[in-house]
Amino acid sequence: MSSAVPIVLAGARGHGRWHLDNIRRLQDKGIVRLAGICELTPLSGDELPEGLGSPEQSADFGALLDSTGARVAVICTPIPTHTDLALTAARKGVHLLLEKPPAPSYAEYRRMADGIAETGVACQIGFQSLGSHAVPVIRTMMAEGAIGEITGVGGAGAWARPESYYRRAPWAGRRRLNGVDVIDGALTNPLAHAVATALALNGSVRAADVTAVETELLRANDIESDDTSCVRVGTAQDRPVVVAATLCAEDPDEPYVVVHGDRGRITFWYKQDRVLLQRAGRGPEESEYGRTDLLENLVEHLIDGTDLLVAPEVTGAFMKVVEAIRLAPDPALLPAGAWRLLPDEQRRVVPGIDGLVAAAADTLALYSELGAPWADPARTKEVST
Repeated sequence: MSSAVPIVLAGARGHGRWHLDNIRRLQDKGIVRLAGICELTPLSGDELPEGLGSPEQSADFGALLDSTGARVAVICTPIPTHTDLALTAARKGVHLLLEKPPAPSYAEYRRMADGIAETGVACQIGFQSLGSHAVPVIRTMMAEGAIGEITGVGGAGAWARPESYYRRAPWAGRRRLNGVDVIDGALTNPLAHAVATALALNGSVRAADVTAVETELLRANDIESDDTSCVRVGTAQDRPVVVAATLCAEDPDEPYVVVHGDRGRITFWYKQDRVLLQRAGRGPEESEYGRTDLLENLVEHLIDGTDLLVAPEVTGAFMKVVEAIRLAPDPALLPAGAWRLLPDEQRRVVPGIDGLVAAAADTLALYSELGAPWADPARTKEVST
């Protein structure tokens, strides 16, 4: 185990439990060793997966990095804390896996990315879908003209979350908290992968690739942020990217990204690494792919120079979308007749939203353009970048 890379995990509850399990998997392979856990309240023995030993625990992130000799830090903490924690690690020479979204505003993202670049440490942003082996395959299909000329990329996410989802943490469902940006909306956090993956397939990954952003942000829940939203991104590639999302689906389904060509389409269910190629004059072709774990990729980068899959710079376009959502008018509350409560599940649903989400991805149109009675085109906010 002496060659195993020592790791500190900041934020081990909630989504952090996934990271604990993943670190355990890599520890079993002899690649990493969990040296420390940073939590305000230490984890109890039954909160730690078996086989992880007794990592040091502390609420002081910087001190924990020093005392454990950590070489890598995984940061899975509330969104507004990302930049400061990342810079704390970077200035100590500790490499990073930083959960998405990397920051709540473009300014904070730049402060993080520029600060990390100055230190020379490696940083991977946790868009796991971009580790899918399907992504380069789809890019090759597009480049080789499998579906003709590319006309745009759509994304669809129809998910469900109970009302309790917004009570799980003080920052959940907030746009701001104590004067600090949070921007915890459907497109920026739970369905952020749909946005990032659609942009990546379009070849629009850097900040300069985004030329304009139109947003329609709405909410059925009693929250500040959006739970039902869509965005259309103008790009330097001269192809629109439209992503529609809801956490109020009637029948939740797997999110996907669809690449439109003038002679076919490619659909990518990014959580399943599943691809469907449909083109004129041929039968549909479906395939499944593996994926590279982003923490494993980071460690391989440190050991043998393997290219990082999701460096901060290739999330610049995504952060331009986050910034447009941050600057947009606060999400409009859907009228009472536009949603209903499912008492058994204690969640709010928007009748018809599943079809609208799919139609937006299919036609690259916004909710208001699709005739949604509750989407006011006058509220569509366009931000030129």
